[in-house]
Amino acid sequence: MRSRMVKMLLKKELLDVFRDRKAIIMLVLVPLLIYPLIFFGSFAVLTLIQSSIVEGEYKVIVDVDDDGALMDQISVYNADKAEKAKESDDSDDEDQQIEAVSFDQFLKNSSYDIADDTAETKSALVETILQDEAADVYVSSEKDDAGLITYTTRYVSSITDSNYAEIVVKDILDDLSDKQMKQSIEDAGLDADEITHPFGIKRLNIASNEQSAGSLLGMVLPFMLVISLLMGTMYPAIDTTAGEKERGTLETLLTLPIKNHEMIFAKFIMVALMGIISALLNVISMGFMIFYMVKLVQSEAAVSLGFDLKSFNFASFLPASLVTILAIMAFSLFISAVTMCITALAKSYKEANNYITPLTLVVMLTGYIGFIPNIELTNKMAMIPVANICLLVKNLLLFKADVGPIAIVLLSNVTYAGLAIMLLSKIYDSESVLFDEGRSALQLFERRSNIVAGGTPTSGDAWFIVFFVMIIYLYVGSILQLNYGLKGIFGSQMIVLFLPLILAIYTKRSLKKTYSFRLTKLTGFVGSVLLFLGSFLLENIVSTMLYQFFPKEFEDTNSGLLDLLGGYNFGIALLVVAFTPAICEEMMFRGFILSGFKSKYRKWTAIVLCAFIFGVYHTSLIRLIPTMMLGICFAMIVYYTGSIIPAMMMHCLNNAIAVVEMYYPGWLEENFPLVFGTDETILGSVVLALISVVITFAGVRLLQMVSRAKTGDGSPS
Repeated sequence: MRSRMVKMLLKKELLDVFRDRKAIIMLVLVPLLIYPLIFFGSFAVLTLIQSSIVEGEYKVIVDVDDDGALMDQISVYNADKAEKAKESDDSDDEDQQIEAVSFDQFLKNSSYDIADDTAETKSALVETILQDEAADVYVSSEKDDAGLITYTTRYVSSITDSNYAEIVVKDILDDLSDKQMKQSIEDAGLDADEITHPFGIKRLNIASNEQSAGSLLGMVLPFMLVISLLMGTMYPAIDTTAGEKERGTLETLLTLPIKNHEMIFAKFIMVALMGIISALLNVISMGFMIFYMVKLVQSEAAVSLGFDLKSFNFASFLPASLVTILAIMAFSLFISAVTMCITALAKSYKEANNYITPLTLVVMLTGYIGFIPNIELTNKMAMIPVANICLLVKNLLLFKADVGPIAIVLLSNVTYAGLAIMLLSKIYDSESVLFDEGRSALQLFERRSNIVAGGTPTSGDAWFIVFFVMIIYLYVGSILQLNYGLKGIFGSQMIVLFLPLILAIYTKRSLKKTYSFRLTKLTGFVGSVLLFLGSFLLENIVSTMLYQFFPKEFEDTNSGLLDLLGGYNFGIALLVVAFTPAICEEMMFRGFILSGFKSKYRKWTAIVLCAFIFGVYHTSLIRLIPTMMLGICFAMIVYYTGSIIPAMMMHCLNNAIAVVEMYYPGWLEENFPLVFGTDETILGSVVLALISVVITFAGVRLLQMVSRAKTGDGSPS
């Protein structure tokens, strides 16, 4: 890579960004100006609302038979407020008074009139008075046979004054209750304080001032950092990818004597740099607002939150700040690469904004993990994108982070960024992705009379089916499985089968070409069996490794399937769990979706993308990689043989093995020890892995021979 060329391209990208008003607004004005304005505006509004509530004078109708006890207690409350206001020279307490009147006195001084003295009429009139805001709270009482009084407060929670006045009246009633309880105890000749407070309580918070402050910041700061990094990278990524396509400057750039990886690297560094700058500006903005609030409330509010500003040691946060900066840089690399991969698929600003919305929602929802208590930064959590950064920053502020998880978080983000850059490089190497020529158009909304019959689905059709079926599958399919068990699984498979089939028929696609309905030679079948057997062994090795990290999750997944199969015999389970998915899922994933992807993407892009979606559909994070491995195997079988039938057979065999293991545990290990043995030694695992690789390689070579013979020109199909 020529560093001089990369520097020139980076300079060009930075100039393009800083010339864009939208990018400058999102990068500089939003964190430094918009956020503080929103914060101070919201603070002013809340202060105004609180002030209007506190300074209000509330009218309470007292319709009780308690010998004036409640009226006396309200008078005590008003006197206390006036005394506190006088001592502190604060008029707010003095203004917050309760005007208590009897029901008869209220009617005499108002235009309301009661037609008769029935309970129903009186209740309706009280409701009208409260809804008209002529009074804020109505208090009534009733006595039981023992003479015990029960007070009832009526109010309108949707009216602010009424809602707040009821809270005040409840506090007054609590004070009255305590007063009468103490009086009853004293009348019995006992010590009221000793009876009501048999022991004392002291609370001693041993957390340092810095830990208390870090606990508060640890909930908010990680989320703000993650969102600001995303927002900071989003618009530069859109501009440098989809924006260049829309302006028509990408073609010119590709004609220059530069290599694709040099151009991609320069664009990537620019986007990552913008993300880091945006995050740092957001930190400065938040720091200013926190400093302002501290100065505003002074030390009294700080002490109530658990720390003393006078003895606060800001230098103790220096190590956490340095590691946080490293974390910001690592996450910026990751989020920049992911954002660019998504926006590079779009042809315009508008389309790129639509594509980036799901990523924004995922990042926001994952970022909320910092608000959830008792979630630790374990080695497992340190590998989950977004969540690992939030938990790391939170732990750093609590002075809890260890070297191991810190290293895993930083390395995992850099690794994920590297993988995303490799994918981005593949995207920029594909003219069919960069310069779409209509092969991705969605034909569902075309007039059926305008659709030309024949051919296979477009990539737009395939992506529509991916998301549409996923929505129906998650909502309808989950309800079916929860309510009907094994019958629900069968119903879910019908969703997977018929929705793509209906679209294929509506758009006049060739069902034979779309679903690869053709026979294959014996060589193709043998190659399919070898490829499946090798992939199955490799998938078992990977599953065993994952089980060491996530044993509970694997057991929960298996027990969930066992619960669904409970009460059904082996034959029905085999039909629903093995035979039905082998047909339905293969027709959707290796039929409709793979055919659509092949019309636009290169071979391995189509195969891996189809396998990834296949893994996601099974809604198990811990089973994602093993399921993807099988998805790649089935897609390769269809791709090389041109037939979906061997893939269906291998899929059925894979699921049948799972059913046998559940119904007859230990039978496969006894009869096929080489494949299903439990040799947990390192040497045994290595030998099995080598055998798996050899079998897989042999299967691939046989399938490639079938593909060459099928095309007749020596090139793979």
